[in-house]
Amino acid sequence: MRTLHTVAELRSALAQPRREGRRVGLVPTMGAFHDGHRSLMRRARDECGLVVVSLFVNPAQFNEQSDLDTYPRDERRDAMIAAEENVDLLFAPTAAEMYPQGFATTVHVGGVASGLEGTQRGPGHFDGVATIVTKLFTIVAPDVAYFGQKDAQQVSVVRQLVRDLNLPLEIVACPTVRESDGLAMSSRNALLDPSERQRAVALYGALNAAQELVSGGERSATTILAAAAAALAQASLDPDYLALVDPSTFAAVSSVDGPTLALVAARVGSVRLIDNQLLV
Repeated sequence: MRTLHTVAELRSALAQPRREGRRVGLVPTMGAFHDGHRSLMRRARDECGLVVVSLFVNPAQFNEQSDLDTYPRDERRDAMIAAEENVDLLFAPTAAEMYPQGFATTVHVGGVASGLEGTQRGPGHFDGVATIVTKLFTIVAPDVAYFGQKDAQQVSVVRQLVRDLNLPLEIVACPTVRESDGLAMSSRNALLDPSERQRAVALYGALNAAQELVSGGERSATTILAAAAAALAQASLDPDYLALVDPSTFAAVSSVDGPTLALVAARVGSVRLIDNQLLV
C-alpha cells in the first residue's frame, strides 16, 4: 500500500490503473478506523480492481471547534489497518492541500440536507460534506464510492449530489456495524468514559423499542416515538432529535405505512452520537 499526501501524487498513481481499465473504488473517511471502516474497505476490495481510501478530518463539516479539536486522529494506526485490508492507496492530505489559500467554492445540496443533522449541526455541515465529497470524486474519479449506513442522511445527501450533478459513479451504502451490545461503531465511541459507554447503548435500545412496536402492528408515529423516547430517558439521555422519516425524502411521517427510517441523535456526556434503523 502507498500513502499519498497530495492531489498530484494521487492522480499520478491512478493514471496507469485507469489505462488498464481497472475498476476504482473509493472509501471516503475521517480516519480513526474501526470495524465499520474495515467492512467498507473489504466490500471495496471484493468489488474493485483498485481501492483508494481517503483519510481527511474535514474542518468544513464541523460546527463546533471543540468537536474538531477532539476528533480522534492516528494516521500511523490507520495506515496499518488499511494495509491489513489490502487497500492500494491511502490518500491523507492536509487541510491546506484540500483547501488552499483563496479557496472560495461551496457545494450546497437542498432537499434531504434540511432538517435533522442539517438543523442540529447547521447548514454549513452538509455544505462541508458535499464540498469535500465533490472534491474527492473529481480527484479520484471512482467508479463506485462506499459509505456507511450509520450516516443515513449523509448517504442521501451524497446520492442527491451525484444524481443532480450527473456524476458517473455508483454510491453503495454498507450496513451499520455494531458492537456486541448493539452500539453502532463510531470513531467518537473512543471518547466515551466507561459510564457513558454503558448509557450510549440506549440509542440502539430506542431504535429497538420502535422496531418492536412496528413488528407488533403499531403504526402511529406518535406512539412509536414515545416508546423510543422512554428508552432514552431510562439512560437519562435527552435526544437532539428522534424521528421517523421516509428514507427517500427524509420527510417526517405520521404513520408507518411504508418504508420508514427511525433516526436518533443524542449527547452522551460531551460526545454526540447518531444511529438509525429501517423499520419497514
